[in-house]
Amino acid sequence: MSTQQSSAERPAAPAPTAVDPPVEGRAARARPMLVRLGLVVAVAVVAVAAAYLRTGGSTIVVTQAVVTGLLLGGIYGLVAMGLTLIFGVLDIVNFAHGALMALAMYVTFVLVSQTGMDPYLTLLVSVPLLFLLGAAIQGGLLNRVMGQPLQNQLLLTLAISLIIQNVLLMVFTGNPQGVTADYGAPLSVFGAVAQAPRVIAFVAALLLAGVLTLLLRRTRIGTAIRAVAANPEGARLVGIDVRRIHILTFAIGTACAAAAGTLVTPFVTIEPLAGEVFNITAFVIVVLGGMGNVLGALVGGLLIGLAEQLGAVYFPEQSPMLTVFAVFVLVLFLRPQGLFGSRT
Repeated sequence: MSTQQSSAERPAAPAPTAVDPPVEGRAARARPMLVRLGLVVAVAVVAVAAAYLRTGGSTIVVTQAVVTGLLLGGIYGLVAMGLTLIFGVLDIVNFAHGALMALAMYVTFVLVSQTGMDPYLTLLVSVPLLFLLGAAIQGGLLNRVMGQPLQNQLLLTLAISLIIQNVLLMVFTGNPQGVTADYGAPLSVFGAVAQAPRVIAFVAALLLAGVLTLLLRRTRIGTAIRAVAANPEGARLVGIDVRRIHILTFAIGTACAAAAGTLVTPFVTIEPLAGEVFNITAFVIVVLGGMGNVLGALVGGLLIGLAEQLGAVYFPEQSPMLTVFAVFVLVLFLRPQGLFGSRT
């Protein structure tokens, strides 16, 4: 008897799915993404070098702008990741994202002022609380308008945003609040000053981004989320509860906003509209990085943070947002689908 099986007798290999492409396919898709990432880094390096030349040897100004821009960009990236995850899976433009972030700021403010908790320990409360609130919003409200005209979702998220902001206004008034956190002397980074809360927020944002990426790429839940994002009807046919995945995805996106809101409380002014500033920037980053692309949100956040701070060096008498929107328009002119978006 032959020890070799004929091709007809061999068990058929499982067919690759859209969310589990073959290794060769993943490598082929990763190459252009790495090329674009390399181009972004190269352009950023050239912009920084040009800024050093413009200041005529005053390196500390540019170094401070680079350090501050990257630290701020990490937070921008975390806010945008939640927003782009919701858009990528649910196809919802969530106008309530900034208001939910502001709500997390007030959760941290209340816990710190009433119990004396460390601001970063309040993540253990604010993130689960906003996760549950996000699940309730999606399950109780947004699931009812899924599949309906886009304006229904837009108006509903806008209404949720206004309700949250007005409730915060009634409870806490419009008086600015703050959270103090003493974490020792500022750190020195190549001669620039980096406040410890900003460094902690940046590192925490990168860690959370890594956790979110692992969740999406290495877990069954992440596979189900990506399957629903790629083909909701196909996911339903293979037994995935699409409605539950929608609830879970919105809850995770809201938890990202909560984490960002808590992480920035030690160095921002807390007020009912505080999240709107981050929300507008996050929308820019989501489009810049590629709608629905988590990596694009992180890279886009760092790029926008850097552009915002270097803009003050290039054009000291103009708004830093001038450079941000100049970069935004330029990228969309060259690549309308965003840095890491795919053509549809």
